[in-house]
Amino acid sequence: MIISGFQPVIGLEVHAQLTTQSKLFCGCETTFGAAPNAQTCPVCLGLPGALPVPNEAAIRCAIKLGLALGDHPARTSIFARKNYFYPDLPKGYQITQFAHPVVAGGSLSIDLPDGTVKTIAITRAHLEEDAGQSSHDGWPQSKTKSYVNLNRAGTPLLEIVSEPEIHSAEEAQAYLIALRKLVRYIEICDGNMEEGSFRCDANVSIRPAGSTTLGTRTELKNLNSFNNVRRAIEHEIHRQITLVTQGEEVIQATLLWDVDSQSTRIMRTKEDAHDYRYFPDPDLPPLTVAEEWVAEVAREIPELPRARYLRFQETFQLSSDDALLLTSEKELADYFEEVLAHGANPKLAANWIKTELLREMKGLEQGIGKSPISAKQLAGLIALIQDKTISGKIAKDVFSEMVVSGKDPETIVHARGLRQITDRAALEAVVARLIADFPDQVAQYREGKSKVFGFFVGQAMRATKGKANPQLINDLLIHLLSQ
Repeated sequence: MIISGFQPVIGLEVHAQLTTQSKLFCGCETTFGAAPNAQTCPVCLGLPGALPVPNEAAIRCAIKLGLALGDHPARTSIFARKNYFYPDLPKGYQITQFAHPVVAGGSLSIDLPDGTVKTIAITRAHLEEDAGQSSHDGWPQSKTKSYVNLNRAGTPLLEIVSEPEIHSAEEAQAYLIALRKLVRYIEICDGNMEEGSFRCDANVSIRPAGSTTLGTRTELKNLNSFNNVRRAIEHEIHRQITLVTQGEEVIQATLLWDVDSQSTRIMRTKEDAHDYRYFPDPDLPPLTVAEEWVAEVAREIPELPRARYLRFQETFQLSSDDALLLTSEKELADYFEEVLAHGANPKLAANWIKTELLREMKGLEQGIGKSPISAKQLAGLIALIQDKTISGKIAKDVFSEMVVSGKDPETIVHARGLRQITDRAALEAVVARLIADFPDQVAQYREGKSKVFGFFVGQAMRATKGKANPQLINDLLIHLLSQ
């Protein structure tokens, strides 16, 4: 994308908190919402003499991500110390990976709003421990003091770094959506941005259109939603273009996105790698990953979201929008396929899930796992429509009762006498009576006023309490009104 003669260049750094039961180098829990400093020990507090021990589950997560991104994990990777001082970093350094990450490549394909597909290269994905949290508000002495909660200190993260190949805020948002979907599919991160388990920093620069030289970049932080990522990047692109066109320089810095004012402010001038004085951690030997281990992890990887999205279109003849929605969450895609396994028509199943089920559940906020209607029950309802036992209109009433009562659709239809009337002779008698009762409307129809046809359909459905087969009513009306 070219804006005012400049091309934005964006690279994203995503911190994905891994779904392990314990921290990266100790046995402390990682449960969200625990009492402050309740989940700490000598290791994550950095007390003298405490030694770190790598978490095997976290390493498996890193291997799984590398394979999902199409990269073979490094046979040997090295943990390093990243040195800086901050109150919520008790050791005075962060254990991370620098020169030899566990994942050193790969790519991720993203779907753009205009229907095109773009592949973004991945620079690296490395394991590291999280820092703690500093709180400046909401505590008894917040006016004069800051509070530190070290529950997050030592929590396992994968920092996933893209190449600077993203050129618009829309592409950045699409990349994040695709990456979040991927880590959730392979079950290494829950992707909860509100709780901080999926966080993004954006590196933004601009360059004249046609240039290949990278400009001075700034780093945006505090991007806790997809919309904030898009808005912050758009703001920063326009800020940098304004500076350059006015003859000013862009200063390399870390910027904080202020949601309330929809603007940025400088946190600090940006450090470079040498400022952190990286060196291999002397307490942790090189991490060696055996081929047998990689093969074992590879067997755990499910069908990935993009492959499933393409299969849903090809195999079930779904639209790209329907396939994208149904594969947005692994549980939802599994639910859809379970409905089909019980014999439902794919397009009918997709329509009922997206229009009725997700509306009842307010989208996916509750998660499909909490659906009040099982896949088997929904398939049963669709079967009643397919075999013309009930009409689509009656099916919606049955669906509403299923949500409330939890009963099977067949039970509801039988108890309420909702079976569709498909007896041709019985419905022909209903239509004949209507034609006799409404001669004026009959005359209007025969004079060419086709809209009157809808009047007769409505009257027929009213006379049969909505139980008449709509197609049969239509056929009979056309036949008898034309005589």
